[in-house]
Amino acid sequence: MADRAHGTPTPPTDSSVDREDWYGRDLDGETFERVAFGDCDFSEITTTGATFTECTFRNVRFNASTHTDSAFANCTFSRCSFFDTTFTRCKTVGSTFTECTFDLLKVVGGTWSFVTMAGADLRSVTVTGARMREADLTGARCQGAVLRDLDLSGAWLHKADFTGTDLRGSDLSALDPLSSIVQGAIVDPAQALVVAEALGLDVRTH
Repeated sequence: MADRAHGTPTPPTDSSVDREDWYGRDLDGETFERVAFGDCDFSEITTTGATFTECTFRNVRFNASTHTDSAFANCTFSRCSFFDTTFTRCKTVGSTFTECTFDLLKVVGGTWSFVTMAGADLRSVTVTGARMREADLTGARCQGAVLRDLDLSGAWLHKADFTGTDLRGSDLSALDPLSSIVQGAIVDPAQALVVAEALGLDVRTH
């Protein structure tokens, strides 16, 4: 298996689910641990309070699925589709996303800290009110995305493209405007001061 970010190996799995059609299935309250899902259709499934721990998803379609108060802890997602997927108050702590698509993904609240989405195409996503501490967004393409009111403290933002991104209300303390693309990004006055100081400007109020 491929190594994850930060040198952490992909967790081993104990069982597998292959080529299953779970279209529209209700997974409320269900628990899965160290399961490898391969080539499955999870389109329009719903989860409320479901838990996936150290699971691996390869070529899984999550299109138009809805997840509420569910957890995907330390999971690995490879070549998965999240078209029009909604996560509300979910936890994906420590999970890695590789070669996935996120068209029209919507995230409301929850904890996405320590996730790895390096190089991801996030141009059409909307993420609001989530904790993304130390998330790896290295080289992520976020042009025109909505990334509002996020805790991005300690996040890896090197070479990320935030052209036209709505970043209002988000913690930009980890943003180096010299190593990321920020032209046309939408920020509030307090954030503008943070960016100016990161550029070495002497910001004075009087």
